[in-house]
Amino acid sequence: MKITIITVGKLKEKYLKLGIDEYTKRLGAYANIDLIEVPDEKAPENLSEADMDIVKQKEGERILAKISPDTYVITLEIKGKQLSSEQLAAHLDQLATYGKSKIAFVIGGSLGLSEEVVKRSDFALSFSKMTFPHQLMKLVLLEQVYRAFRINRGEPYHK
Repeated sequence: MKITIITVGKLKEKYLKLGIDEYTKRLGAYANIDLIEVPDEKAPENLSEADMDIVKQKEGERILAKISPDTYVITLEIKGKQLSSEQLAAHLDQLATYGKSKIAFVIGGSLGLSEEVVKRSDFALSFSKMTFPHQLMKLVLLEQVYRAFRINRGEPYHK
């Protein structure tokens, strides 16, 4: 299985990089992992609704350019479906069973995802109703994908 994680913006925090590197290494035993960072759109603090849409649209174009037509896309969205770790594991297992071997998880920038990216999504996943820094979500997502593979293989994991 090939798993791509597409995020907006460059990761700067060393502690997050260390965690992401660790889970990327662990996942290498289960899947081919590709981490893609697309540049975020520079924008001032106080944006109008129209300006926010423009920023999301530009970031969305960069995201969509990294997704091939045969890729199953899972977007991380506050309004997405919340799953337990076991349910995420079952979802990934079902995708593999039905020949969906290319999966892309998409984490938007600080303003969220463009309408075009949301439309391209095959599944909207939510980790919480709370808002988290998108770079932290990259680490949390990697940990949960790793946990899903461990669950599916019947290997021990922390409950």
